[in-house]
Amino acid sequence: MILMDGKAAAAGIRQELATLVRMEVARGMRAPGLAVVLVGDDPASQIYVRNKQKACAEAGIHSEAHILPRGTGQKELLHLLDTLNARTDIDGILVQLPLPVGLDAAVCTGAIAPDKDVDGFHPVNMGKLALGLPCLKPCTPAGVLRLLSIYGFNPAGKKAVVVGRSNIVGMPLALLLAQKQFNATVTICHSGTADLKRECLAADYLFLAMGRPRAIGADMIHEGCIVVDIGINRTPGGLCGDADFEAMSRKAAAMTPVPGGAGPMTIAMLLENTVFSWRQRLGLVS
Repeated sequence: MILMDGKAAAAGIRQELATLVRMEVARGMRAPGLAVVLVGDDPASQIYVRNKQKACAEAGIHSEAHILPRGTGQKELLHLLDTLNARTDIDGILVQLPLPVGLDAAVCTGAIAPDKDVDGFHPVNMGKLALGLPCLKPCTPAGVLRLLSIYGFNPAGKKAVVVGRSNIVGMPLALLLAQKQFNATVTICHSGTADLKRECLAADYLFLAMGRPRAIGADMIHEGCIVVDIGINRTPGGLCGDADFEAMSRKAAAMTPVPGGAGPMTIAMLLENTVFSWRQRLGLVS
């Protein structure tokens, strides 16, 4: 069984981005700028923000954390986003999710300028993704597909099953897999799927994004299946994915670990989107 190491793959991507940024800055260009907006004091979100800031520093990206207290109103948050949209030294903006109760995540992500939407969640970018047009792509779907490519796996002509239909992972991942670049035959499974086991057993590539610890066992895949576990669940025994990793690893051809699989690739794609937005803004790419 091949273990697809997202941490190592992401490190290589971050190094390539750092080299590119360093070259452009040496030519007199300003550094890329990323603004992260965090509302409240959720411990997991704070960890994610620190990890993103550390990765930015390593890649030569200027990062700002705008931390707002719990109880911040929608109007105040939207005003901050308007200010960041107008700044010429900020190329990417993301709002750390989940937001506290009382704030509308869809309204907030929709208030970010589409060309600064480095999370790829804006309706304009999602619409372009659905149409197969160039856009800033959601980081986790883009990251896991890049990881497959790095390890030489090609889903073209294969049966890909995506378990989970969130707008952040499942739906955009299915859209990407169905495009000509990847050419997979895609099935999306969700809480209304009548026979999840049957659907999973048919998969050549199985993508798990349910958020249910160890919900998919070895009896739900065929020999040689490639399993991409995107779920991350906090349990008393530590972090785990949606797959029963130990049992499934004896049957799968390749798997991603949790942690260390999709997570590092998500951050790498966030940096890549930021650098792309920066280069586009400076006229370095069309």
